[in-house]
Amino acid sequence: MKVAPYGTWTSPISAADVAGVVGAPDWVELHGGHVWWTRSRPEEGGRVSLFRLVDGEVQDVLPGDWNVRNRVHEYGGRPWAPVGDQIVFTHWTDQRVYTVHIGGEPLPITDVPECEHGWRYSDLTAGVGAEVWCVRETVIGDRPTDIERHLVAVPLDGSGTRVLGATHHFMTAPKPSPDGTHAAWIGWDHPRMPWDGTELCVAPIQPDGTFGPHRVMAGGPRESVCQFEWDGPAALLAMTDPDGWWNLHRVSLDGTTTNLAPCQEELGGPLWALGWRWFTSLGNGRYAVLRAGRLAVLDENTRTVTDVDVDLPVWGPSLTAADGMLACTAAGPTENWGVVQLDVRDPASTLRRLSPAGDLPVAYLPVGYEQVFTGPDGREIPAVVYPPTNPDFVAPDGELPPYVVHVHGGPTAQFTPVLVRVFGYLASRGIGIVAVNHGGSAGYGRAFRELLDEQWGVVDVDDCAAVASALADQGIADRARLAVRGHSAGGWTGALSIVRTNVYRCATMTCPLLDLESWSEQTHDFESRYMERLIGALPEHKDRYSERSPMTYVDNVTTPVLVLQGAEDKICPASDSARYIARLAAAGAPYAHLVFEGEGHGFRRAENVARVAEAELSFYGQVFGFSPVGVPVLPVHNG
Repeated sequence: MKVAPYGTWTSPISAADVAGVVGAPDWVELHGGHVWWTRSRPEEGGRVSLFRLVDGEVQDVLPGDWNVRNRVHEYGGRPWAPVGDQIVFTHWTDQRVYTVHIGGEPLPITDVPECEHGWRYSDLTAGVGAEVWCVRETVIGDRPTDIERHLVAVPLDGSGTRVLGATHHFMTAPKPSPDGTHAAWIGWDHPRMPWDGTELCVAPIQPDGTFGPHRVMAGGPRESVCQFEWDGPAALLAMTDPDGWWNLHRVSLDGTTTNLAPCQEELGGPLWALGWRWFTSLGNGRYAVLRAGRLAVLDENTRTVTDVDVDLPVWGPSLTAADGMLACTAAGPTENWGVVQLDVRDPASTLRRLSPAGDLPVAYLPVGYEQVFTGPDGREIPAVVYPPTNPDFVAPDGELPPYVVHVHGGPTAQFTPVLVRVFGYLASRGIGIVAVNHGGSAGYGRAFRELLDEQWGVVDVDDCAAVASALADQGIADRARLAVRGHSAGGWTGALSIVRTNVYRCATMTCPLLDLESWSEQTHDFESRYMERLIGALPEHKDRYSERSPMTYVDNVTTPVLVLQGAEDKICPASDSARYIARLAAAGAPYAHLVFEGEGHGFRRAENVARVAEAELSFYGQVFGFSPVGVPVLPVHNG
């Protein structure tokens, strides 16, 4: 075993390996006896393909360069659905809906809009008869918030889209009852986000195929229905949180509601993408659910929720089941997100992996351990700690490792302990990482989520600093070599952390939010009033918007900053990053700035992901005083 300073260790995990898998598989479905899913292709610019498993062989369903993706809410949603013997999907390039018979050529079934991407469709689901039901966004002006939404039916013969109705500014796709007499959907309005409060709506289907007046069956201003399914013609199953925790309820059309297994645990999650599924029926009163991301079975007969013993601890919100078979996405500490299948009828059944388990050398991958830290007010802060990991190296006696505090996005999101390839890239070279679930994160109940109400930029910053300082106090991390990194909202926390605390030596920010007022004017409709909960309403809290914005303090920044930005970002515009960097340059602060053409709110292309990994490692080396082996030197201006 070699002795070398942290950060200088050599590793078989390359930047190209980091870029080898970009994005998890998603939108899993069981159809026609086969498992289907989507996955991006980083080697093809991040194009999303549709796959199915037939006789043990993974088949690419669509020919050519079809990109199964949409931009509703800018984050996209369920982009495909089986309808009879056809597959219906949205194509990223023109945002139109297409239908295809397996082996045939896709045909468009929606019209060409007057402006590019003027109509966007999402959350595709089989409707009544030979048509697909979905949500349609219509661009009605030049501002990002000039959007209307309708529930629509698209006949598979291309005979013309029919508007079914519209009840809220935001809606999920409607689903018909088994007898075809009613339709149900979820709706919500500004300024609420879907995890704040939504309404489960039911309406009769009229003879002309449109919807009659709707009734609200569950939900409200402080109750969030995140998923529903029909449970026969006269009842629905709804994942909702009237008691502060997402639990599974039966909601009958006569107005009665029953919690099937009351527990103070999250069995659902924040609806960031239309079509996510946290539960699915297994029959006989049993349901597969996700208990804070872990697979469990809810039995309404015993009113219990029991973990399923599988070797992949984290499952994605893409649960589907048919004929005793369960399919979903899952991941582990040393395994990529993949598609898995489980026979839930057989207690002795083992998990079947339908995609490669992992392609990185396990000995060099850090396995995170979960630890709860204490905040300055005595509140608990969950985190996952990833120590430097390399079987070939040890550090010199007495040297403590540099550590990077990772802040998840959202900020209403959650970090779960799965393989993060860039963590392996950094940790195998001697850099530790700690991923923090600060106050406001999902997964710990409504009360924990609401800790961030009007406190964004305070609670998140304080919690991350408390975790970093605790690692130093415990002798785990080098107090003089702490960094903070984050994407989107995590970048915001990093940008504020370097001016509100003296904990960090540098910050890496990817597609960050930097100027609240500018962001509120430019960002997309879905999050355009998110700040009213996180910061406060305008104009009465205008001073708070300035006080919390990293842009306000940019002239005082002395900490080195790395900003990574997608040129076509519709959520955190590249123009704000450019202004931030220009002011850093004028103030003489050390900075590096990389802008990637063709990328949006994150990076999909393999070559860009690899370059980002190398840039981040080089940046830490220059700040922390080590020379990474075999990594191009990132130009740091004013450094």
